[in-house]
Amino acid sequence: MGSLEAERNTVGWAARDPSGILSPYTYTLRNTGPGDVYLKVMCCGICHTDIHQIKNDLGMSNYPMVPGCKVVTNLKTTSPLLLHSHEVVGEVVEVGSDVTKFRAGDVVGVGCIVGCCGSCRPCKADIEQYCNKKIWSYNDVYTDGKPTQGGFANAMVVDQKFVVKIPDGMAPEQAAPLLCAGVTVYSPLNHFGLKQSGLRGGILGLGGVGHMGVKIAKAMGHHVTVISSSDRKRAEALDHLGADEYLVSSDAARMQEAADSLDYIIDTIPVNHPLEPYLSVLKIDGKLILMGVINTPLQFISPMVMLGRKSITGSFIGSMNELEEMLEFCKDKELSSTIEIVKMDYINTAFERLEKNDVRYRFVVDVAGSKLEQ
Repeated sequence: MGSLEAERNTVGWAARDPSGILSPYTYTLRNTGPGDVYLKVMCCGICHTDIHQIKNDLGMSNYPMVPGCKVVTNLKTTSPLLLHSHEVVGEVVEVGSDVTKFRAGDVVGVGCIVGCCGSCRPCKADIEQYCNKKIWSYNDVYTDGKPTQGGFANAMVVDQKFVVKIPDGMAPEQAAPLLCAGVTVYSPLNHFGLKQSGLRGGILGLGGVGHMGVKIAKAMGHHVTVISSSDRKRAEALDHLGADEYLVSSDAARMQEAADSLDYIIDTIPVNHPLEPYLSVLKIDGKLILMGVINTPLQFISPMVMLGRKSITGSFIGSMNELEEMLEFCKDKELSSTIEIVKMDYINTAFERLEKNDVRYRFVVDVAGSKLEQ
């Protein structure tokens, strides 16, 4: 189709202050162009990162502002804080004249990133998520000065580079959490050469990201140990998700037995926690891969790393190439997310429950089936 020119109004749900209460809000989508995709949102996942933004957990949220996966402290806008998911699945309505990968009717996904500079070292290496000028799917601004909006809304406009085709046969509500939680796990396993069968991995924290970590690692042929602070999720981890072992981190005897046994640990905990207990269960050259957004310093004693040549590293979502690979991997392995589907009018209750870890394991909002205007 020809290039899209006119601005369009849409309805999203917004938070006005750090109470984090969301309610309907009408706003204008950014100008669209020849390389853009205009899509109708079908559903979107809820990530723990969203709580950080609406509650000002990182101490950087400015009200009013447009929130997202990252706070932009110099963003000034007259809009309320729009909470728009970055695990968005929608149907393409129109495409610009330069769009070649998509057409009307395609079911597509949009993740955390909707723009990058295209010329820096990360961009040239196709790891655009590490571009210093990346544009977040919300709580950011496009190059034209318009604030970015995400998926808690009727519609979105996104550059085609940051849109991914959902594989045929994959349910939209199942695909949504994969666009953040799924690729967040897949990317470090891919980058650090941890995809081969036979490895022994640990998943620390059994939430939205952690449960996909178990499923993806098991599908790669790994022996998977779930590590948690209590025994509460033992049956779930072993019987439902298929983990091989379950460790309670406060059980000193069992942690000692597990010493030097794991090739890697994916640490999904989003609050401050000690690192030494988990470093102790890594093999020589083992990797502790941090994924939780934590706003206080983490501490460890250096011999825990030095005496095993162990690494503490981090990873952030994944590239568009990895996102495509991960979706195909999940389709081939018939992996699905464990989700609870809710309507938009339940969103505030869903956030309250998510804060209490009362979800198994990811909320997905049925946007298309919700009445956004109230």
